[in-house]
Amino acid sequence: MHQLILRLSEPPAPTLENFALGSNSEVLAVLHAWLAGAVQERCIYLWGPAGCGKSHLLRAVAQRSRGAGRAVICTRSSELAALEQAAAPTLIAVDDVQRLSADGQASLFRLFERLREDGARLLAAGDAAPSGLGLRDDITTRLAAGLVFQLRLLSDEQKAEALRSHARGRGFALSLELTDYLLHHGRRDLPSLMAVLDALDEYSLQVKRPITLPLLREVLQLR
Repeated sequence: MHQLILRLSEPPAPTLENFALGSNSEVLAVLHAWLAGAVQERCIYLWGPAGCGKSHLLRAVAQRSRGAGRAVICTRSSELAALEQAAAPTLIAVDDVQRLSADGQASLFRLFERLREDGARLLAAGDAAPSGLGLRDDITTRLAAGLVFQLRLLSDEQKAEALRSHARGRGFALSLELTDYLLHHGRRDLPSLMAVLDALDEYSLQVKRPITLPLLREVLQLR
């Protein structure tokens, strides 16, 4: 049981492959092209409400870059100052730019200068379009000058399809009854919902019982 609870608290690591597209297919296609060198922009900025997948994509792109042997620093906004003293990275990923302090904004501005000098790239994310971030004009201008994409939340129907697809990948069919129950009683973010499915599948194998609504209720009670 303890192993099951641990899995429920640790959703799968974010990758480009397990990002649920919904209405965001263009963003994913551009990021793939960017990583492959087919898109030459130095800066890409992603924005949207909490739960739309911004942090997922930042972490996934950073991990993919590490896997390709590139030097990568993936950081949150509070750690920007330390980057100025680091060896020049190939890619800098900065989340929650709307939270930047005055010093953080100054650090980000200097990092923008390094993009040009060192040939590095920046992937940033925030909760609003550049003009709505409330940051310094020289920061918002530079964010807006790159590629800017708004990420949209998945509808319940799109979440349901993503969950059914994830279940098929694990070798079982997720019924409409179980899908509806999970969407109404589980956490709303997709990584957590998928982690429940992973735990449900493993628990089913451990206790040698089929995947049913009572079994799902047992798994959710372990959270």
